[in-house]
Amino acid sequence: MKTRPARITALSIFFMAGTIISFTSAISLCFPKSFLEPMWKLNPRALESFHRLGSWAIALMLVVSIFCGLAAVGLWRGKLWGYWIAVGMLIMNLIGDIYNFVSGTEPRAVIGVPIAMLILFFITKPGIKAYFQK
Repeated sequence: MKTRPARITALSIFFMAGTIISFTSAISLCFPKSFLEPMWKLNPRALESFHRLGSWAIALMLVVSIFCGLAAVGLWRGKLWGYWIAVGMLIMNLIGDIYNFVSGTEPRAVIGVPIAMLILFFITKPGIKAYFQK
C-alpha cells in the first residue's frame, strides 16, 4: 500500500470543501430567501452574477460540486484520473481568476492567481506525480 503524500491529503480535503461549498451554493440558488441566504453576504456580487445566469447557475454549481467531489475522491484514493481532474479544475480556476481580474469583473480575483499557481507547482512536481503513476 502506497503512502499518500501530505500535500495530496490536504488537496483532497480542499476539494471536498469545494464540493460542500458549491453544492450548498446550488441549493441556496434553488431556494432563494431560505436560511442559506445570509451566506451570500460574503460575496454579494457572485449572487448577482448567478441571478443573471438564471437556472444555468444552479447547473453550473452542481457540475462544479460533482467535479470537486470526483477530484477529492480520486486524489484520496491515489487515482490518476483524480489527479488530472484536480489539475484541470485548478487550471480552469486560474484562467477564470486571471480573466476576472483583467476584465475588471472581480479585481479581488487576483488573490487566487498566485494561490492556484503555487498549488499547481507543488502537485506537478515529479515526486507527487509519481504517487499516481504506481
